[in-house]
Amino acid sequence: MSLSPIVENIAEIPTSALAYIGDAVYEMQMRLHYLLPPRTAKQYHQLVVSQVRAEQQAKLLEKLDLTDFESDLVRRGRNAAGSISRKVDPNIYQKATGFEALIGYLYLTDRDRLDKIFTQLISHIDTPAPP
Repeated sequence: MSLSPIVENIAEIPTSALAYIGDAVYEMQMRLHYLLPPRTAKQYHQLVVSQVRAEQQAKLLEKLDLTDFESDLVRRGRNAAGSISRKVDPNIYQKATGFEALIGYLYLTDRDRLDKIFTQLISHIDTPAPP
């Protein structure tokens, strides 16, 4: 079993499933980003949660330089947003779902492009001083 599945027919995967995978990939990337310097478990958690919140994802999405295809994928992800959280503005929630769909799609199809997207994102993330 490979940890990096190859998806032969990406068109068969619902956009909501791409967002589901993208959510996990993005959270893991944020965990890796904050891995050093060493921190307490609480500090790790607070830093990562600050980046995986829908509001932050929506804000970061606005900073990305996307291709037309990627912009269309984000739009489809926005439209596929399921049940809206009562705690988050629906527009923000939809943008975050579009962001996650993009991350999921790129994870499954184009890791080089995903790395470029993460490089763009990291430049817009505030990294706090070590404890």
